[in-house]
Amino acid sequence: MADDNSLLVAQDLTKKVTSPEGELTILDAVSLAIGKGETVAVVGPSGAGKSTLLALLAGLDEPTSGKVWLNGTELTALDEDGRAALRNRQVGFVFQSFHLLPSLTALENVLLPLELSGTEQHEAKARAALSRVGLDSRLRHYPRQLSGGEKQRVAIARAFVTDPALLFADEPTGNLDNKTGAHILNMLFELNAAANTTLVLVTHDLDAAQRCHRIIELASGRVVQPEAAGAS
Repeated sequence: MADDNSLLVAQDLTKKVTSPEGELTILDAVSLAIGKGETVAVVGPSGAGKSTLLALLAGLDEPTSGKVWLNGTELTALDEDGRAALRNRQVGFVFQSFHLLPSLTALENVLLPLELSGTEQHEAKARAALSRVGLDSRLRHYPRQLSGGEKQRVAIARAFVTDPALLFADEPTGNLDNKTGAHILNMLFELNAAANTTLVLVTHDLDAAQRCHRIIELASGRVVQPEAAGAS
C-alpha cells in the first residue's frame, strides 16, 4: 500500500474478458495512488479502459488480478455486499446518463443513499443538498419533468449528500450541451472544493481535465506517463 495520505490505491489491476476473438486485456497491470482531497482526471481515447478502471476502483466490478484499497480497507478482499456497504459509507457517483430512478422525485432520489446508510435527519440533509445545486423548486418533480442539466444537478446533490470521502464522476457532461456542461462542471468543482472530497473524473474534455491537480492518461489499458495539471 501507499502512505497514510493515500485515500485510494490500486496495485497491478488487470481486467481480462473473453470475446469471440479470444481473450482481451482491457486493463493491464495498472497501479496508482490518489491522495486525500486530491482531484484527478482520467483521460484517454475510447476503448482505453477508463470506465473499466473506474468500475474496479469503485468495487462495482472485480479485477482478474490486482488489488484496490479504499481508505485503508482492501476493497478487493470484500464480497459484493461488503463492497456495497463500503461504497454507501464513503463513495459518491455522478454518471453521464444520470442514473436517476424514474419512479422517484428529485427529493426521493437524493434521499435514497441516506436511507440506505441509516443517516438521521435525512430529509433535511436531502433538501439542503438540492438547495445547494439550486433546485429548491424542483423537489417534487420526477426525472421526466427535468431538463438534462437539472437531472445532473439532482445526481450531484445525491452524490454529495452522504459527505463521501471519494467522488467518481464518469463523463458528467457527456449528455449536456456546452453551456449547460460548463455550468455543471463549475458546480461539481465548487462543491468538491467546499467538501474537500477526493475527486476522480473520467473525461474526454481536456479543459475539464486541466482543472484537476493531476492527469492520468490511459492508452490500450495501460497508464501513460502522468503529467501535472493546474490545480482548480
